[in-house]
Amino acid sequence: MAQKQSNTNLSTLLFSFMNQPDPMLSMLEWLCEQMMEAEVSLKLSADKSERSEGRSGYRSGYRPRRLDTRLGTIYLMVPKVRQGGYIPFFVNAYKRSEAALVQVVQEAYINGVSTRKIERLAKQLGIEGISRSQVSEMTKGLNEQIDAFRNRALDSHRYPILWTDALYEDVRIDGHVVSEAIIVVCGVDEHGKRDVLAIEPMSEESLESYKSVFSRLKDRGFQTPKLIISDANKGLVSAVKHCFPGASWQRCKVHFMRNILAHIPQKQKKSFASELKAIWLAPNDKVARERANALIEKYESRYPQAMKCLEDGLEDSLVFYSYSDLDSRKISSSNMIERLNREIRRRTSVIGIFPNESSYVRLVTAYLMEYAEDWTTSRAYIKEESMSALSLNDAA
Repeated sequence: MAQKQSNTNLSTLLFSFMNQPDPMLSMLEWLCEQMMEAEVSLKLSADKSERSEGRSGYRSGYRPRRLDTRLGTIYLMVPKVRQGGYIPFFVNAYKRSEAALVQVVQEAYINGVSTRKIERLAKQLGIEGISRSQVSEMTKGLNEQIDAFRNRALDSHRYPILWTDALYEDVRIDGHVVSEAIIVVCGVDEHGKRDVLAIEPMSEESLESYKSVFSRLKDRGFQTPKLIISDANKGLVSAVKHCFPGASWQRCKVHFMRNILAHIPQKQKKSFASELKAIWLAPNDKVARERANALIEKYESRYPQAMKCLEDGLEDSLVFYSYSDLDSRKISSSNMIERLNREIRRRTSVIGIFPNESSYVRLVTAYLMEYAEDWTTSRAYIKEESMSALSLNDAA
């Protein structure tokens, strides 16, 4: 009789799953919930609402927890335990970024820089109910992973194209809050796949700082690229010429346009910008120069500073025309890495002020590692045949 009842319950349960939009995902969610309830009961030596002399603690409601799986994303209600906290074994391995975020919050408390913002973040992460030993276990090996990623060898691939840009956040150093940069270098390999190659903190964007970044890349086996795309920071441009002789430098056309528009009155910016953009939409560099010269002639007396800026930097902004096999939209600006950095800033902004440099570098690296992993399984950013043509043209 009991066996028959059990089979009936199982059939009913399976039928309810089959009526869900994604039966497998629904089954996984149900299984996770059952496992959590069983795990908490075992931890407390008592089932939910059970009176037991041998119980070792008490439940304290639930907290929502997102879990990303290969089947999709599910949202679980994780049981809370009053003393010692509780993390299910199947979500114990937080994403590196979440583990890094937990460490930032912990370090903020330890360094006495706890604010309402940090306290709210701690509550959202469920850290209030997690012991220090659990945090330590959760983040075990994270620093080793971060260091291994930042220092890994780069000699197994060629990276013909590089983009570089800087992130800035407020960091507490020696008791003072300063704006500190992290330089991010991304590249595309011979197969057209993107990768994050360098994540380096800098007190300032100077020639020596950039030379140090590029020297470290070379020490890790990185070979001189064909093309480097960035803004026109003087230290960066000088370091490119010093460290990568023979490489071409493309001045980001978007940054360049902003530099020019800075000298145009606000009321005229919109109409002038439409004329300015036409330069880099030209079918070839010859037409682009003709359009630029016509614009300079038209506005030289009206906007002399803007026209001087355009004239001085024009050639560096037209380098992408020399790489006709590559998608001009992707190599004429640093938009790719700027979008990446904006997404990182959106996530790091929840911190406000980082308690130290190491927490800043750790969190940024953890996020970028996740992007790099996604890129390995996504389609090529630049077609592989285009990258092959770049190598063949170079060999010729």
